[in-house]
Amino acid sequence: MLRALNRVSATGASHVRSLAPAGARFKAGTWGDAPLRDDTTLVHAAVNPDQETGAILTPLYLSTTFVQESVGKYLAKGYSYSRTNNPTTSTLEAKLAAVEHGFGASAFGTGMAATTSAVFATMKAGDHCIITDCSYGGTNRSCREFFTPLGMEFSFVDFTDPENVRKAIKSNTKLIFSETPANPVLTLTDLDAISKIAKESGCYHVCDATFAPPVMLRPLDHGCDMVIQSLTKFYEGHNMMTGGAVISKTQELHDKVKWVQNVNGNIMNPFCAFIILQTSKTMALRVRQQSKSAMAVARFLEAHPKVTKVMYPGLESFPQKELADRYHRDGLHGGMLWFDIVGGSDAGTKLMDNIQRPWSLCENLGSTESIITACAVMTHANMLKEDRMKVGIGDGFIRVSCGIEDTEDLISTLAAALETC
Repeated sequence: MLRALNRVSATGASHVRSLAPAGARFKAGTWGDAPLRDDTTLVHAAVNPDQETGAILTPLYLSTTFVQESVGKYLAKGYSYSRTNNPTTSTLEAKLAAVEHGFGASAFGTGMAATTSAVFATMKAGDHCIITDCSYGGTNRSCREFFTPLGMEFSFVDFTDPENVRKAIKSNTKLIFSETPANPVLTLTDLDAISKIAKESGCYHVCDATFAPPVMLRPLDHGCDMVIQSLTKFYEGHNMMTGGAVISKTQELHDKVKWVQNVNGNIMNPFCAFIILQTSKTMALRVRQQSKSAMAVARFLEAHPKVTKVMYPGLESFPQKELADRYHRDGLHGGMLWFDIVGGSDAGTKLMDNIQRPWSLCENLGSTESIITACAVMTHANMLKEDRMKVGIGDGFIRVSCGIEDTEDLISTLAAALETC
């Protein structure tokens, strides 16, 4: 069971309070009354030293089942079977809710499990969803090939103008699905405006904010009803585990997502939860370094004669720079960028084939290692080619995820690869 009371104040600062008597408030191991800042919340929210042993880390409970004291006291301790809840996984979920400013969180085995569960929790046959026309390829495929045959309807819309979303509203619209920054083209969504449209239309607004971890952006602070995070990315950040989460603003939505999770049996396993409980503590440090390197790499590319286009929310040339500055906190614009080079698709493919370490040609993002991805054949191969080309994901599209290596090493290696094109 969790042994800390974790609350979110009206100003958004998380409180972690001891359950010790008031007279023990200045005793070692207790918490004061002052609100904790974000970096401290990332480390300590929902986690307290074990009362019996003093272990500073949440124990890893590798138990399938939990013994009940009696039939009458079934679930008195909160756990019965790890498909429904597990103490280690529940601790991670409590941390996610605190960090994202939600009522509750549900942790899944993958980001796609989280995405499909958010749809299942809010839609049924005959319902309509308005979704961004550029999202993660797996999300796009699930809407077209999985949910549509079940009788659900999806409109793929350009979210850069909220009026496009308003015009797409139908009488059966139940869900608006945004993604900001969008994967991989980095277009941004005005979350406040879209949330207002959702409220006026009586539907839910869910935002996939995988590219913008809570160090940068918290969609629930901007009127969203749910936020999706691929925990594989910036939360875990070390290429060790996969995971996903849906963090809900209200108990009603949280209960719906939890019900879907229990029915589908796709809860995150406790070992994965244990690892992410540790790696998420350093997320703020990693995101700051990743943002610093991404800005430097973007500026280098923008000045390079072989580069025809660079997109990074921190650049003055970024088309939605005002929106980026308004939504991304502390001047952090993340570790993600993309660029095109002279010679188009053939040259872009050649660069990715020739890139040397510390860059890695692979999928994933938001990790300690810097990654270059050929989205057209990797992450977004699931999209219809015409839809992919329409939003600007050509065959030579170069997506970059900056890690935590030395910035100059990243730039010099990238410069060498560009010379081969």
